[in-house]
Amino acid sequence: MPPIHRKKVSRERPLEILLVEDSTEEAQRTIRALRRGQVRCRVRVAEDGEEAMLLLRQQAFCPDLVLLDWYLPKKEGRQVLNEIKNDPELRKIPIVVLSISDRQEDVAAAYNGHANSFVTKPVNSEQFARTMKLIEGFWKGRRPPSKDTAVPAGKRAL
Repeated sequence: MPPIHRKKVSRERPLEILLVEDSTEEAQRTIRALRRGQVRCRVRVAEDGEEAMLLLRQQAFCPDLVLLDWYLPKKEGRQVLNEIKNDPELRKIPIVVLSISDRQEDVAAAYNGHANSFVTKPVNSEQFARTMKLIEGFWKGRRPPSKDTAVPAGKRAL
């Protein structure tokens, strides 16, 4: 009788992602790509830059990764990136600019603002799912081992 191959169940905690995206359709498309790419994650969505900053400044929420749209209402991606990277308590959170833009000026501005990477959203859904899986693989290995690690009062684990 041939051996039974069982799918290995990961005991690792899911990747905590803050998706900052003003388009409901694009947010849903990104979430579908994460699912299709079998990315183990929990996603919170902020619809604009102001909402993103409010979520990030809450003591109870510190994502492992921010997927940041570049063109947002109220507070643009460039401003959100600048605020995060200039905040001592937030600056270590990896920021992946995830945009439909492929303009060299946008890419340069994101890296000049210390974004960790800039990804142009693939149009093809399979390619988008593979891209999300690659992002997960890269950033999952670079996060703190556990959110349960003791952190001094008034400080956030980053």
